[in-house]
Amino acid sequence: MEHSLSSLLFLSLISACSILFASSPAAQASSHVASSTLQLQVLHVAKPAPHESVLTWEDRMLQTLSADHDRLQFLSNLAVKKSSAPIASGRQVTQNPTYVVKVNVGTPSQSLLMAMDTSNDAAWMPCNGCVGCGSGPLFDSLESTTYKNLGCQEAQCKQVPNSNCATGTCVFNFTYGSSSIASNLSSDTITLANDPIPGYTFGCIQGNVGNSLLAQGLIGLGRGPLSLLTQTQSLYQSTFSYCLPNFKSPNFTGSLRLGPSSQPRLAKFTPLLKNPRRSSLYYINLIGIKVGRKTVEIPAEALAFSASTGSGTIIDSGTVFTRLVEPAYNAVRDEFRKRVGSGFNVTALGGFDTCYTEAIVAPSITFMFTGMNLTLPAENLLIHSTAGSTTCLAMAAAPMNVNSVLNVIANMQQQNHRILFDVPNSRLGVAREFCT
Repeated sequence: MEHSLSSLLFLSLISACSILFASSPAAQASSHVASSTLQLQVLHVAKPAPHESVLTWEDRMLQTLSADHDRLQFLSNLAVKKSSAPIASGRQVTQNPTYVVKVNVGTPSQSLLMAMDTSNDAAWMPCNGCVGCGSGPLFDSLESTTYKNLGCQEAQCKQVPNSNCATGTCVFNFTYGSSSIASNLSSDTITLANDPIPGYTFGCIQGNVGNSLLAQGLIGLGRGPLSLLTQTQSLYQSTFSYCLPNFKSPNFTGSLRLGPSSQPRLAKFTPLLKNPRRSSLYYINLIGIKVGRKTVEIPAEALAFSASTGSGTIIDSGTVFTRLVEPAYNAVRDEFRKRVGSGFNVTALGGFDTCYTEAIVAPSITFMFTGMNLTLPAENLLIHSTAGSTTCLAMAAAPMNVNSVLNVIANMQQQNHRILFDVPNSRLGVAREFCT
């Protein structure tokens, strides 16, 4: 405080000296030396007008300090643009297990609650005329004056899977979960966090077979060419973060922050890794896991990152419960059961194999990453039955398919944390934040 005050007094002294020098006879005389040049008289704003009373030195300093504060606030508003969109649990508002964000599409805008997915790139939404899209809200492209279909000559047509041009419009087919989806490649203005993004490329779904279609569409937050990250690179500088509320929360209390401004300053960081075989995914280096204070024994190959096989660990907003490759999960599960105590009967429920019908005290679980530890309390580890009579460890072994070598840190384990994706600096940040 003393240092700041002395700095203010020093600057004020310089300002006062400048005023005295400008009004001195020598300074006035020097103003006539070069008569051929245009000269403007500069007066200090603190100099009172003839009709004004003279302020005391203390009043002038307080007035100057107030003006400085206003100016700095103005400059701060110019430099820091805060872009934030509300997030809610899809389980509560759209009856699906993902998290949704409010997106306005078209001109005039039509509001959709689109699922956030960090492991997908292209956005897509059910459109007017869609067969098999259900009765949920559809985007009516005929009502938007800025909507257009993209032809096969467009570069984006080469960036979507299974494209064809039988109708002149770029049409592509893809799968999502158990659904097979046919879509027109389209563009329109979308608005996130009050920021209009003209000409945003997305899939306008015309047909669906299966039960996995998300009712109001999906916005891809991956690292591919058609993701939000890439299409808004100049606006948000490939940086975003989110805080996911508890999946039982009925309100839009979470947030998606876009751009480097207003991101957490006290986050802990771990490097982001790149896998050319799965370039959209956010890989991080998991090096160990603790249950309570004990580091469990896990074979090195169960955690190792490999660009050739796709093995390693990703963080994902679309998966609900964390999946660990079988040797890692078995080690964590066995130590968890041991820490809870042998006096409790262990049961299974659905895909969970570590459940209890009595109240338990759960140990914490810590994921140890390069440069960062993430310790999860019971609220991020336990899931309770609707009746509340059964409690399960909310993790499972990875499925025995192409993802059997992949550890996935899922959205339940991310709840009430700010997860920062700082792609320009190739790092992932985590800070505790309650947004439920």
